[in-house]
Amino acid sequence: MSLLALSFTLLFVVITMLLSVWQKLDLEKDIAIGTVRATIQLLAVGYVLQFIFKSENMFFIVLIICVMIVVAALNAAKRAKSMTGIVWRIIFSIATMEILMMGLLLSLKIIEATPQYIIPLSGMTIGNAMVACGLFLTQLKRETESSKSEIETLLALGATSRQAVQDVLKRSVKFSMIPTIDAMKTVGLVQLPGMMTGMIVAGADPVDAVRYQILIIFVFTSSSAITSMMLSVICYKRLFTKDLQLKKW
Repeated sequence: MSLLALSFTLLFVVITMLLSVWQKLDLEKDIAIGTVRATIQLLAVGYVLQFIFKSENMFFIVLIICVMIVVAALNAAKRAKSMTGIVWRIIFSIATMEILMMGLLLSLKIIEATPQYIIPLSGMTIGNAMVACGLFLTQLKRETESSKSEIETLLALGATSRQAVQDVLKRSVKFSMIPTIDAMKTVGLVQLPGMMTGMIVAGADPVDAVRYQILIIFVFTSSSAITSMMLSVICYKRLFTKDLQLKKW
């Protein structure tokens, strides 16, 4: 795609801003800022990846994955600002998931141990885990507030903090996995996912593109489950005070 053709895509942004003005949504500023930030960030990442791909230095690969994990954790933690220590718990959950997923992919030789495979797959997996964490925390807040009386009753009857919120945690984990499960059910029928589409546009054989997309879907499913379940295990105690009273969100 030429720079001229790429500049024409700004028409889509202009149309969106005009619709916002027409409907009085007051989103024009956010759209403009988002457009500028997305452009700068993607161009910067493009040059960084170009350098890393050429150097093939493992230090740079690990460094960029660590940056991805931290940024993802900070973004997901916005869903639970009042929960102390949540950022580190999200980092631990996503990092553990990344080590497990990438360890399996490399040890089983499903992908090659090169930056061209490790970084893009890690980015997609970490991004998916970030969404799962954000959805889990959002639903955990709702479930805790709506089930406050039930939780307090269980605690009064002698239940442990884990037992009191067990059902709440289960429902929150299920909620966090809904987008991934829905995507599995409709992929290929409703949408052609990004990786598959990108490979086809680049000239790859459609069957080869489908194989890689199947890999991504399965990895996404595991990453969502592992991350949200692990986060539920290590964060539920943050819902209570030392006296086993529910904290206010």
